[in-house]
Amino acid sequence: MILYPAIDLKDGQAVRLLRGDMDKSTVFNDNPAAQARAFADAGCEWLHLVDLNGAFAGTPVNGAAVESILAACPGIPAQLGGGIRDMATIESWLDRGLARVILGTVAVENPALVRDAARAFPGHVAVGIDARDGRVATKGWATETDVMVTDLARSFEDAGVAAIIYTDINRDGAMQGPNIPATEALARAVSIPVIASGGVSALSDLIALRDTGVISGAISGRALYDGALDLRAALAALAAP
Repeated sequence: MILYPAIDLKDGQAVRLLRGDMDKSTVFNDNPAAQARAFADAGCEWLHLVDLNGAFAGTPVNGAAVESILAACPGIPAQLGGGIRDMATIESWLDRGLARVILGTVAVENPALVRDAARAFPGHVAVGIDARDGRVATKGWATETDVMVTDLARSFEDAGVAAIIYTDINRDGAMQGPNIPATEALARAVSIPVIASGGVSALSDLIALRDTGVISGAISGRALYDGALDLRAALAALAAP
């Protein structure tokens, strides 16, 4: 199972939100590239980036910060979500060195774009499914829909997407542990690799996710910044047989 350190970008800084509330943000590093380099030096295999402003604006906002991260960590693949809602933006980001784009809002509002992008860029398109109580939320989690998580995920079974990033919004940034039952149920319901996000706050959380045998990755942010989770130790533990 791959551990993805998260760098959430707001106004050019690395921050963490509490349950997706932009008014409840904590700045952890005003130099996102340096933060990415620290994660890379600790041995991470991937980076998970989120353009928070972009998620609300519907277009990339923190492009300069993302580019600085890519430049600082040329050997580490990175995935990015937030404000990516048309083919031109997808192509632009992949051309600039991103390994994977994450499509969230458009997966609900324009699923044909997800299919077209996955076909055009095989292996480079993931679907981000963010949910409260099993229902998908879009536009930076500000809009709740009646779409159920599993229904949305299953609709992309034949699309060729590389992964599904499933975030339980109520757990995100709250340091209360991930929603393992819901994440495991989703992973068992689809053949697409599922990455868990939201609430991963201790090594025991990572081990529990790994031991389901069906979850392919986990994203952690606040726990790494707060020191509740040591990245080197976590990577070593996940690598152990």
